[in-house]
Amino acid sequence: MIKRTGKYTLTFQDEINITGYGSVAGKKESEGPLRDNFDKLIYDAYAGQKSFELAECLFQQEAVILALNSAKKKADDIDMIFAGDLLNQCISSSYGLKEFDIPYLGQYGACSTMAQGLIMAAMSVSGGASNCSACVTSSHFCSAERQYRFPLEYGGQRTPSAQWTVTGSGCCVLEKKSKGAKIRHATIGRIRDYNISDLNNMGAAMAPAAAQTILDYLEDTGSSPEDYDLILTGDLGFVGSKCLYDILSADGVDIVGRHNDCGLMIYNRDKQDVHSGGSGCGCSASVLCSTILPDMHKGKYKNILFVATGALMSPTSSQQGNSIPAIAHLVNISTQ
Repeated sequence: MIKRTGKYTLTFQDEINITGYGSVAGKKESEGPLRDNFDKLIYDAYAGQKSFELAECLFQQEAVILALNSAKKKADDIDMIFAGDLLNQCISSSYGLKEFDIPYLGQYGACSTMAQGLIMAAMSVSGGASNCSACVTSSHFCSAERQYRFPLEYGGQRTPSAQWTVTGSGCCVLEKKSKGAKIRHATIGRIRDYNISDLNNMGAAMAPAAAQTILDYLEDTGSSPEDYDLILTGDLGFVGSKCLYDILSADGVDIVGRHNDCGLMIYNRDKQDVHSGGSGCGCSASVLCSTILPDMHKGKYKNILFVATGALMSPTSSQQGNSIPAIAHLVNISTQ
């Protein structure tokens, strides 16, 4: 059963458990601090396929297989799957998942898609529309650069505020169970647009949306940052995280001691040429499924906020000089 708490937050009164998860990452991610956490590493950017886009499809396939194995499920056990990515018409998801023959609902929340997928999957299970649902998302540096910026052959120089799109994927399986990491609350974000149009400063564009969603959740639930072991954003990077602190500080909220960002966790900014950190649908998804959920099952975290952020522009809107609207969805995951 789902009930509303405050104006923007949903409370899941059932035990909606994440019973399985899987993560896949690429070569650059294998050189970062989380390399030993990923379930599978694929060093070839093409993953043996004919294009970067088909390689990304394979990343999603592998993440789903890993999550199904983790949950001890088969594809036939999944009543519906919520999936999305950064590419036009979410082709990584539709092409990548077609062989599983699972009822499919495509999602687009840009880099917030993993949180959006978790919310949709939890709603489907709690509402009785599904006994077991899954959500998956992915991104690929090469396919994203080709669509949103310049082909790699162009050799364009990256600004210090730019982020590196993660080549990776993450998948979760959700069902009603009494043990493990559960989805307790969810806050669906509101679109925020601060008239930022720089494609190389996504963190600053998304930070206001993250701040608004966090503030909405804290007000709705009457909780404070100190109630959580971790407030995890994805993916603001270094620049966006600083912006987030400043915006929340103006409202008297301090999350610095509790906060981390998936875009800062997945790479070593001192040793890897990623500038402000990581980004992309696959960033928060792969970090959540490779590191955060396993750490929760080990008891390192008992109560976290997962706040995935997305920039809701398109190549067309950017070419027309429009600003970048952003969204952030929040999922409260707890083992308590």
